[in-house]
Amino acid sequence: MLEVGIHEPDKLVQVAHALSTRSRVDILRLLNTRSMNIIELAETLELPVSTVANNVKVLEAAKLINTELLPAVRGAMKVCSRNYDDILFSLNTSIRTSKDGMKFYEVEMPIGHYSDCEVHPTCGMASSEGMLVREDEPASFYHPKHVGAQILWFRKGYVEYRFPLEVPQNARIQSLELSMEMCSEAPNYDNDWPSDISVWVNGVEIGMWTSPGDFGDRRGALNPSWWEDWTTQYGLLKTWRVDHERTTLDMQKISDIAISDLQLDQRPSLRVRIGVKPDAIHKGGVNLFGKQFGDYDQDLVLQVAYTLDDDTQSNT
Repeated sequence: MLEVGIHEPDKLVQVAHALSTRSRVDILRLLNTRSMNIIELAETLELPVSTVANNVKVLEAAKLINTELLPAVRGAMKVCSRNYDDILFSLNTSIRTSKDGMKFYEVEMPIGHYSDCEVHPTCGMASSEGMLVREDEPASFYHPKHVGAQILWFRKGYVEYRFPLEVPQNARIQSLELSMEMCSEAPNYDNDWPSDISVWVNGVEIGMWTSPGDFGDRRGALNPSWWEDWTTQYGLLKTWRVDHERTTLDMQKISDIAISDLQLDQRPSLRVRIGVKPDAIHKGGVNLFGKQFGDYDQDLVLQVAYTLDDDTQSNT
């Protein structure tokens, strides 16, 4: 995976530019399963060879693809292969320090920027402007359009996000918080539709919340005008917190999972999975809301509280 954020502005601009045209995205799509030379790419895309060659140079400069000159019948041919399966843009990061010296690292992850998924119908996603993919087509969750999602839903399975963990090497993590707006996933909507939604960090289940329903009795405060009244409208804002002793959900203990169980030394990133387990009692699905849907102006928010070894006297 390639991770790029605002701490590397030149690299961020270069990668974003490389992904800014449909032709270059199509080239990356074609390189998904095999290497191809420029003539093959041009023929498949029905574009001039010169146009494809220029686009390949842009992708190569951004290090999104590798190229290699190989012997051909006449001279040499340039063969292209893709470097990364996933690209993570980290745009909303900040670090602040409290009066007692505790530092807080925070990053907000757009809900469409998941790095892995396994979903089953009913499922779909939309942006603030309209539906992004065909409903109830699990394969569509792998379409590049998914990064633009502002609401997504699925009945069974999970979505997983890879958050950058940009804290100093000598940081001693004291707590981790995850907050998100979510609810169950019912046909249209059903306020009485329980779902056992679990959250995992680095493969460890930190706890489960039983959502009482898929809420549609009123419009969500942020929903775009095109979104229909007869479907899911809003969720509840839920906050998981893990410290050295336990995990809480909205300040109530839900498990004994502690910071030491989460293998947070596996930097520079951590994995957050949200889903419904196959053996859950209530398999009522998941709706996740971004900044432009539901009631809360936020995406998925990760906050890490830490001290530096030089400043820390104990773990308590």
